[in-house]
Amino acid sequence: MKTNYELRYAAHPDDAKLYDTARLRRDFLIEKLFEANEVNMVYSMYDRMIVGGAMPVGEKLLLDAIPPLRQPFFLRNREIGIYHVGGGAGIVHADDHVVELLYKEALYLGAGDRSVWFESRDPSSPALFYFNSTTAHRNCPDKKITKVDAVTAEMGSRETANHRWVNKMIVNQVLETCQLQMGMTELAPGSVWNTMPAHVHSRRMEAYFYFEVPREQAVCHFMGEPFETRHIWMRDLQAVLSPEWSIHSAAATSAYTFIWGMGGENLDYADQDFFGITDLR
Repeated sequence: MKTNYELRYAAHPDDAKLYDTARLRRDFLIEKLFEANEVNMVYSMYDRMIVGGAMPVGEKLLLDAIPPLRQPFFLRNREIGIYHVGGGAGIVHADDHVVELLYKEALYLGAGDRSVWFESRDPSSPALFYFNSTTAHRNCPDKKITKVDAVTAEMGSRETANHRWVNKMIVNQVLETCQLQMGMTELAPGSVWNTMPAHVHSRRMEAYFYFEVPREQAVCHFMGEPFETRHIWMRDLQAVLSPEWSIHSAAATSAYTFIWGMGGENLDYADQDFFGITDLR
């Protein structure tokens, strides 16, 4: 197995206004999450969230305590949310705690000194695991979460091309966490817009992971300050970091699904500052 990681530093919004396409993609886009028998991570200085992916093929992959953590265990001072986002059934080992995950199921693991491993049930159909991890000051109980457990809200409409289901899965209405919140938004066929009207939440950063994007289609992710927006074109199985000062929205050339993950100062999902669609610049 191989573990790859990189550091991403925080940007001031005044500086980000001057970034060209290459710089925006270098600082915010996470292009490669899944390679056979690799764990790939980005350690972000936005609330120190780690965004990563694992693809075990015929062997178990360790969630390694990468050097920036300076800890013997990845979860010593961290919590993690893990989603199954492709392939056959996956297995997560947290010491003796073994959990099987099927497509679009999630697992929350609280802080503690234990080793975490990823495994595929069938090497011919390797599981894809996507994860977000934030710092944690105490242990919260582990929990597997399915869409049945989620707080689900149907939003938008066909007429505005944003008919979607927001599945709040790792949120305080479903389970206890320190600061991590995660969920999955599924768009109806014919709908392409998410998260409109746009908003920011200055007390939390966010990461978006797009999947179920057809091979020949793409997602245009919008970021930046509400009156100084930028965009990043993305493909299937890619993620993007969203600073606390940035909007986070997208339109695509087909319907898709995305996983959102947040970390920061509070657990109030509705703590958002909205901006009118016609006020964006």
